[in-house]
Amino acid sequence: MRRLDEVRGMATLPDVAQHAGVSTATAARALGGYGSVRESTRQRVLDAAEVLGYRPNVLARSMITGSTQTIGVVISDIENPFFRRSLRGITDTARSRGFEVLLANTDEELEKERSAVSLLAARRVDGMVVCPADAGDRKHLREVIASGTPIVLLDRRVSGLAADTVGIDNRKAARLATERLLSLGHERIAIVTGGTPEIRERLVRPDMRGVERLSATTVGSRAAGYRDALTAAGITMRPEYFSANGFRREDAVSEVHLLMDLPQPPTAILAFDSIQSLGALQCFRERSIRCPEHVSLLGFDDAEWADLVSPPLTVVTQPMYEIGVAACERLLDRIGGEQRSPVHDRLPTVFVERSSIGPPTHG
Repeated sequence: MRRLDEVRGMATLPDVAQHAGVSTATAARALGGYGSVRESTRQRVLDAAEVLGYRPNVLARSMITGSTQTIGVVISDIENPFFRRSLRGITDTARSRGFEVLLANTDEELEKERSAVSLLAARRVDGMVVCPADAGDRKHLREVIASGTPIVLLDRRVSGLAADTVGIDNRKAARLATERLLSLGHERIAIVTGGTPEIRERLVRPDMRGVERLSATTVGSRAAGYRDALTAAGITMRPEYFSANGFRREDAVSEVHLLMDLPQPPTAILAFDSIQSLGALQCFRERSIRCPEHVSLLGFDDAEWADLVSPPLTVVTQPMYEIGVAACERLLDRIGGEQRSPVHDRLPTVFVERSSIGPPTHG
């Protein structure tokens, strides 16, 4: 028998069984929490595992129990405050139910998403929460679902994919935000959103035709809400006010500079996420533009800094943490065997008006 100091930290299941004076099969049942084991025997095995510093082989255990007690989370941009806060909701909920979380970040790139999903599937996670990238084939997600591993989509829907989704009513939220700017007297309202060439091409189609059908993105729904509000007000949309070129703050800075260089710059900007809002504010500072005296700014998501900047930012706030909680709860219900058609949960938003919007003061 190996000395205790030789075994500690690299103990195997047979080491635990031998130390506890039971068979390997009994030790496996006691440690795995399955099968029939006397309570006194189970405690003896657990004590032996603690003494030896035994660490279970999760993959081996999953072959027996069918569960690794882990879920995978695939996030499109971990730097975005929306996803950071939602992730906290996911992890808090998972751990309260005895699950651990494996995280991957895709930077809105489909190939990184495919790789992450494949890796998590190989790790035999019990389910996945995925925020899908903006466009492309979804075969990798369909294959995971077909294999019996449930997927819940965070924030975004994918047309034709049999998966639950959790988010907000983006079209309604953007329409109400645009209507607020219209009520202040603005007609030259620009939208600034992270995006790809495909998104930009959809935005500049006549009357934004078909923009609401953009797959796996909130941009299409929010742009459709913006379009709905302008159309109802009888205002002609101007493609030069539609910005979508990259997802980073510096991309937003460049785009807002271009907007403000127009012969008739916008008098109001609707930013589709907090990173775009921050980029707009940086551009204003660089150009000594006063907000809202020169241009109003209204954003999505109440980031930690939103009420600290000058002026404090008016926002459409999403229940970011609660969206993460709801997505994880939905996934764990599916892992637990819930069988029904896909559910699309929409949590309410709140309009928080601060000092960054006001009536237009010049033509």
